[in-house]
This record gives sequence, C-alpha cells and structure tokens, in this order.
Amino acid sequence: MRSRYSAFAVRDRAHLLRTWHPDTRPEGLELDPATRWLRLEVLATTGGSPFHTEGTVAFRAHYAERGDEGVMEEHSRFVRHAGAWVYLDAAGGAV
Repeated sequence: MRSRYSAFAVRDRAHLLRTWHPDTRPEGLELDPATRWLRLEVLATTGGSPFHTEGTVAFRAHYAERGDEGVMEEHSRFVRHAGAWVYLDAAGGAV
C-alpha cells in the first residue's frame, strides 16, 4: 500500500500498473500532474502476513489540487499473484 501511495505521489505509472492485479488493471493510467499527494494515513489492515493470500487496507490519502485540499478514503483489497502482493480493487467502496 505504501509503495503504491508513493508511486502515485511521484507519478510512477509503471509501478502502479505492475502492482495491480491483471484481472482489474486498466490498460493505461493517466495521473493528473496538478494533484499533489500530501500524506497517507493507514487506518486498519487485515491479513497481509507471509502466511496470508489476501488482505485489506483502509486508508486516507490527503492531497492538494489547484489550491484546494482533499481526502480520498478507500478500503483496498490486495491478493498474492505470482508470489507478489497486488492491488485487486476497492472493497465496498470508500471507508
């Protein structure tokens, strides 16, 4: 989760796409250069240990865009795919 947040912050499309499950990954990804990510708050997690095959992360990502600040909240699902943790989708939408 933290590596994906950092990838959004530095607009690293390759990392975001590589860490996205192939069943839900978009073909392309446009990142708005006007969005500046400020900080990440991890609110809760489930699973995610070396013994798990799935897990969730509830988070708040704070950002600034064209002079306004905002917060994106999500409960993300992650699964192991080919030995690596990848983002699957938002579990039930926002937190």
